[in-house]
Amino acid sequence: MYQRLYNIFRGFLALFVKDLERRNPEALLELEQESLREQVASFNQGLATHAGLCERLMGQVRKLETEEREVRARTTAHLRAGNRSVAAQHALRLQTVERELAENRRQLEQAERTYQDLVKARDVAVRQARAKIESLKGAINDMRMNQAMAEMHEMAAGMVTEIGGSGDTLNRLHEMVEEERTRAAGRARMARDSMDMDDVELKQAEMDALADQALADFAAREGISIGSETPAPAPAERAMGGAGQRRSESENG
Repeated sequence: MYQRLYNIFRGFLALFVKDLERRNPEALLELEQESLREQVASFNQGLATHAGLCERLMGQVRKLETEEREVRARTTAHLRAGNRSVAAQHALRLQTVERELAENRRQLEQAERTYQDLVKARDVAVRQARAKIESLKGAINDMRMNQAMAEMHEMAAGMVTEIGGSGDTLNRLHEMVEEERTRAAGRARMARDSMDMDDVELKQAEMDALADQALADFAAREGISIGSETPAPAPAERAMGGAGQRRSESENG
């Protein structure tokens, strides 16, 4: 029972982590880069240890080469001097040194070859990993750009749908505005037709005549000549009667 619950929990946790990785590929790529750096550092430590082994073998080879020359010289000298016993001992030691020297040279050659192969393998692996990382960076950037374009297209499509869906509302609003405009135009026409324009014109003529009369009175008091006056309109004459006409004639005389 507990194992089943543990498996379910692990499944949900794996789904959660996978979703996080899908949403944040940059973080996962950065983690892989850090892992690559750690692996390269660890590999370099191994190479350093192997390089140390190569240096130790090279030191042994140099030491044995020096000993070989010395033992060979001693053997030759004792043999020429007639010391066969001592020369034989040096000859035996020379054989041992030559055998060790050959073995160390063989080991050094193998170690150098292994070191060069390891360096080459490291460089190839690092180049491949870097190329893959750069390719993934380009793919992630392209993915982000496509996601942004998709969101813009979806937004544009949503705006078109919303604008198209609001057509009924706009049509109703247009009908309401047209109806109110027509009704207001009808009311204005009805008011204009019901207005007595003759009465308005008569009142306007009366006001103009009164204004002219006031101006004439003012000019007479001040002794200012304002020239011949324009005859008053006929409606004003009818409204003011004969008294107004006699007053105008006396002013002209």
